[in-house]
Amino acid sequence: MIDKNEIRQYIWNKMVEEKIASFPLPPHNRIPNFIGAEQTAVRIRSLAVYRDSDIIKVSPDSPQRAIREIILSDQKTLIMPTPRIRKGFLMINPRAIYGRYKAASTIKGAFRYGKLIDPEDLPNIDLIITGSVAVSKQGDRIGKGEGYSELEFAILRELNKVDEDIPIITNVHDVQVLDSLPRDKFDVSVDIIVTPTRIIEVMDRAPRPKGIYWEYINEDKMNEIPLLMKLYYIKRKK
Repeated sequence: MIDKNEIRQYIWNKMVEEKIASFPLPPHNRIPNFIGAEQTAVRIRSLAVYRDSDIIKVSPDSPQRAIREIILSDQKTLIMPTPRIRKGFLMINPRAIYGRYKAASTIKGAFRYGKLIDPEDLPNIDLIITGSVAVSKQGDRIGKGEGYSELEFAILRELNKVDEDIPIITNVHDVQVLDSLPRDKFDVSVDIIVTPTRIIEVMDRAPRPKGIYWEYINEDKMNEIPLLMKLYYIKRKK
């Protein structure tokens, strides 16, 4: 099977060739933004699982900006990891930002209007919305290759802020949906794939990690993400 890096390059190149990629450009080495991302946000808003959720975690990438704005305008609490999880997580209360939903949906605005919060103090999360470079119809997902989305999920599992079966949605362009993808044991599968033209409900996704796989965490990653160091020492004391 083709490895993950080859798949990433294929998707990034295809999005450029077909003029699907949107700002910021080029799409390479990032969760690619795409023409139609706003349509996927509207489709997500129509889902029952979205309507039934009050606390929603969304990745900080460009393709998810519109859904972050919608979440706030719908008076739902937004949880957003800081880029590379360096500063942990932000929590944005829509009732405290006086209608500045669009501004607060950007990374800069989230830092301005949101509150950095210790993950131990986060409320339990009802729904996760994440970006992808590629996703399969079986719910397997590939990110940009740095593992932050997987680490965010693993950290929240360690702290019992999400359970294994929490609904997870990814919004992508149709060209990012493939028949199958390779997967590793730390990968986090999704339940629903939303594109500008369709909604795909995954019938039999793979199990998800129960927490952090410390054997994959090196010293550089621990130093980059202070929260990991904290959790590691808490684990050692138990």
